[in-house]
Amino acid sequence: MIFNFHGVWAIYRFEMARALRTLLQSVVTPVMTTSLYFVVFGSAIGSKVTRVGGVPYGAFIVPGLIMLSLFTQSIFNASFGIYFPKFTGTIYELLSAPVSYLEIVLAYVGAAATKSIALGLIILATASFFVPLEILHPLWMIAFLVLTAVTFCLFGFIIGVWARSFEQLNLIPMLIVTPLTFLGGAFYSIDVLPPFWRTVTLFNPVVYLISGFRWSFYGTADVAVGTSLAITLGFFTACLAAVGWIFKTGYRLKN
Repeated sequence: MIFNFHGVWAIYRFEMARALRTLLQSVVTPVMTTSLYFVVFGSAIGSKVTRVGGVPYGAFIVPGLIMLSLFTQSIFNASFGIYFPKFTGTIYELLSAPVSYLEIVLAYVGAAATKSIALGLIILATASFFVPLEILHPLWMIAFLVLTAVTFCLFGFIIGVWARSFEQLNLIPMLIVTPLTFLGGAFYSIDVLPPFWRTVTLFNPVVYLISGFRWSFYGTADVAVGTSLAITLGFFTACLAAVGWIFKTGYRLKN
C-alpha cells in the first residue's frame, strides 16, 4: 500500500489554515485565560500557600495550567475538525477519496495535535513572565506534552464522530474532562487531601497525566512517573483501538 502523502498534507494544511483564520479564538483567548489564572490563583492563593512540595505555588500550578489548556484544546480542535465535515456532508467526499482511514486520522489528529502543542508552548512562555520556571527534564516534558496532546486529540476525534449536534460536541469536555482536571491536582497536590479522598482521587486518570508532566518540571510528583507514563500510554492505546473500531464498522460515518 502506497502512503498518500499529498492527501494527508492537503487535509493537514486545510485544518491548520482554519486555525489561522480563527487566531483570536485559538491562541489569544487561552493565553488571556491563563494570565487570569495567574492573577487569581497566584495572588489569592499564592499569598497564603507560598510553597508546595518545595516549589513556589505560582510555579507549581504552571504544569496544571498547561495540561488544562492542552486537554480542552486538543479535544476541541480534533472533535470540531471531524464533526464539521459530518455537519456539512463533505465527509462522504472524504471517505470516497483515495485516502486510507489511517491517513485521515493521521491528518486530522496531526493538525489538532500541532495546534495544541503550539498553544501549550505559548502558555509556557506566557507563564515565564509571571513566575521563574525550571524544567529539570526537558526531553521528558516534550514527550509528555506530545503524548498527551496526541492522546486527547484521538479522544476528541472519537467525540467528533460520536456527536450528533454542537451541544453533544461540548458535552463531554465541559461536564467530564474539565471537572476531572480541576479535581486532578492541577492547582494543588493530592498529598494535602485526607487519606480517603486521596484514595478516591487516584481513580481519576487526569491525576497521572498532570503528575507526570509536573515531574518533568520539578522532579516531584504525586504518583510514580512510571505509573503516569503507563496510564497515559494505556489511554492512548484505548483511544487508538476505538478509532480503529469506528472506521472498521463505519460507526456514525457511513449512515
